[in-house]
Amino acid sequence: MFSRLILLSAIIGSVALVAACTDLAALRVSRPIAPIQDYETFLVGNLEADYVGDENCLKSCHTHDKLAKDFKLSIHGEQISAETGLPLVNCESCHGPGSLAIANATEKKICDFKTLLPLDEFPAQAQAMLCLKCHSAASTPNLVNWNSSIHAMNDVSCFSCHKLHMGPQQKLGRHEQQEVCEGCHLTVKMEFAQFSHHPVPEHKMACTDCHDPHNSSNSTNLKGMQVKAVCTRCHMEYQGPFVYEHADVTEDCTNCHNPHGSPNNNLLTVNQPFLCMQCHAGHHGQRSDQGSLDNTSMKQAFFTRCTDCHTSIHGSDIPTVHGRGGFIAR
Repeated sequence: MFSRLILLSAIIGSVALVAACTDLAALRVSRPIAPIQDYETFLVGNLEADYVGDENCLKSCHTHDKLAKDFKLSIHGEQISAETGLPLVNCESCHGPGSLAIANATEKKICDFKTLLPLDEFPAQAQAMLCLKCHSAASTPNLVNWNSSIHAMNDVSCFSCHKLHMGPQQKLGRHEQQEVCEGCHLTVKMEFAQFSHHPVPEHKMACTDCHDPHNSSNSTNLKGMQVKAVCTRCHMEYQGPFVYEHADVTEDCTNCHNPHGSPNNNLLTVNQPFLCMQCHAGHHGQRSDQGSLDNTSMKQAFFTRCTDCHTSIHGSDIPTVHGRGGFIAR
């Protein structure tokens, strides 16, 4: 009996091993990316419908006259083919062929939306692919790698930020950018409400001045390879290189500054002198206290701002009075 159990266990183990090897072999087989194919199938539209053009669509149903007028004035609608004189982009470019939608439409009966592409029901990746059909071309290289961007990986689509039917202005302006970005980035919204902040709430700056929302291989979608490369586009006086540089902060301004906002002056992450004391040992200044009741001279140690003496904390080309630049005091 015992030998039969051992034989049965061996058989079961062999079957499991073969099954596992089969699964591993199956994983090594090269396959196309199935979801992308599914999205492309979505975008084909109803195969039983035909393209009829905007004029035929709109004359059958006047419900969308305002949308059509705004679209014609937009950057999409104003693009006309030089060869045919027809628009390069029209309603059917996004919504699919519309012959079935207007088949039974009258002035009192709107078109049949169910025969058009249900864009609002598409997953974010499919919505983005609809736009990428045109916008991944050479004219817009910043969208070539959209599918690997941090926004795309978090199910953000073009529709999340761009509303093509809201009016002729289809690009986000400074006012709209702040509202759209802060809709997801709530921590950043709170930072901009701090005492010291970059003038984004005042609309003197926009999020896209520093970040590329469509595609960037840099950290936090920055427009520069390093944080300093972004900051010194405006703060050029700190660009350097300097003869005497502040070690360890020459490439990353965020070691000391919070770029969005801070309760401390100059966007400092921690107020002085405690910010500097995170790296440097503190030293005391001495002063005479003449305000005592016995009118005696008394020495009192006190802390003050480091920048009262060390004024060139980002870097300097001038040595200190001691002949060294280590103190970057000028």
